[in-house]
Amino acid sequence: MFYRYEIKNNGKEDILYLYLTMTYEFSNELGKTKHNQLLINKTKDFIKNNSIDFKGNKVYLVIDGIVVKALEIKNENDIEILKMTNEKYHNNYLVTVKMDKLIITKITLKEYLLGVLATNAIPNLEFTTLKALCVLYRTYAYSQMKEYNYIPAVNEFQIYKPISYYKFFWLSEYQSLYNKLEKAINDTECEFASFNGNYILPFIHITNNGQTKENPKYPYLESRLSLWDYASPYYLEVKDMDYQQLSDILKIDKKNLHHIEITKFENGSHIKEIKVGGQIFDGKSFRNLLGLKSTDINIIINPTFIRFITKGYGHQFGLSQFGANEIAKTGCSYTDILKYYFPKVVIKKYT
Repeated sequence: MFYRYEIKNNGKEDILYLYLTMTYEFSNELGKTKHNQLLINKTKDFIKNNSIDFKGNKVYLVIDGIVVKALEIKNENDIEILKMTNEKYHNNYLVTVKMDKLIITKITLKEYLLGVLATNAIPNLEFTTLKALCVLYRTYAYSQMKEYNYIPAVNEFQIYKPISYYKFFWLSEYQSLYNKLEKAINDTECEFASFNGNYILPFIHITNNGQTKENPKYPYLESRLSLWDYASPYYLEVKDMDYQQLSDILKIDKKNLHHIEITKFENGSHIKEIKVGGQIFDGKSFRNLLGLKSTDINIIINPTFIRFITKGYGHQFGLSQFGANEIAKTGCSYTDILKYYFPKVVIKKYT
């Protein structure tokens, strides 16, 4: 690890000197350009973890008094610091979770985030991706506690189940996965996402059809290319349903189910309104009734069944878990991920 640092000014700008020994693991990375992003990420982590007040862009790595590597780090001012003394923003703050109409429980914010991450994150996410999710889920907790003084365990953005619920499913991996989630929570403690001074809603989906959707109701939701999602195992689903099954679900005579017309689209290929047997459904209701994974639906009518082909998984607003994970693999930070999917949003931290 770096064993000391200095900040020097050359008359034009501040330069951060980081000192390390030749025995450290960096030694085999210093001469290879392909490792630059890895070195930059480690440097950023060192600056953050040691609360180094460095506003410059240039970093020199020094071994035995010799500068062996020069790095340019983006001074993004990634996180805006808000100086607060209220303890409710910390991990040990007690939040109220409404499990149902009769059951209300008080747990720490950390316990809540552990349960939410375990329940909503897809398997095998990069640690960086978990940190991005953590910031968004914490933002929702802050927002709900401020507005209502409680968080519904089941809502349109996330589902909470106690982390202990997963002991049976994760078995021998439980402790290591628990530790990974806990570290993501600790590393992003008190951080949240804000737009125009207000908490944003945590729009997160599993994967999309190559592009996220915009929503004029929420100006921070812009359509963003997410071409990584084309390679997602969740990208495409084919579901066949016979006429009797559809008749029972939609409450429409099966003789009329041949008459299907998509009357309105939104965000390109997503169904906003569909007419089936004379009845009109909005796209979201239709998707939920049939248990489909998205509103990007192609419909094929066959003599004995109807085939529904969907692209993407989820509402496709905001952050794509699969896309974010592919970004993380390139060496980008969790704030880079959040700023890509929410370009108008500011990441803030209570301290």
